[in-house]
Amino acid sequence: MKPFKPGFRGGRFNRPVAPPDAHRINEFIIAKEVRVIAPDGEQLGVLQLRDALQKAQELELDLVEVAPQAKPPVCKILDYGKFKYKEQKKEAEAKKNRTENTIKELRLRYRTDSGDLEVKLKHAREFLAEGDKVKFVMRFKGREAMYTDLGREKFDQIVERLADVATVDERSPSQGRQIHITFAPAK
Repeated sequence: MKPFKPGFRGGRFNRPVAPPDAHRINEFIIAKEVRVIAPDGEQLGVLQLRDALQKAQELELDLVEVAPQAKPPVCKILDYGKFKYKEQKKEAEAKKNRTENTIKELRLRYRTDSGDLEVKLKHAREFLAEGDKVKFVMRFKGREAMYTDLGREKFDQIVERLADVATVDERSPSQGRQIHITFAPAK
């Protein structure tokens, strides 16, 4: 890439290619006039781009376009490397604080024995303690579809057993051969 020459912006086809970053910096800024903010936050006013670039070069910092949609665009004189580093830290912090609601699915039958049901409930309690939602799914094969009422009774038992650690988030209407119930951790 050609070195930057103050006062010369080149022709229509000689402009530098836009950087892959989110912000335009230095010679990649395309506005003729920009509102400039000094590193200490003081407003320097509306300047010609070449004057703003010259001011940034004197301070050995970068001119960064922070609000391109404004009229005129707002540029700030700062160290772009530090600016990007702080942005990455903010994004990482936001990502860390974000909680993803995952739904753990447990399958059972209307004929599931009490011992097996205890194991399923133990797993459900562990998932709920971790903050995940738990979805119990019951499928009916063939003629079993006539016994959906037995499946609902089994779900009622589960609701009673998990009442101390969870609340019912969603209960499915009859969907043919499958019913489900979703639990959310109690607050």
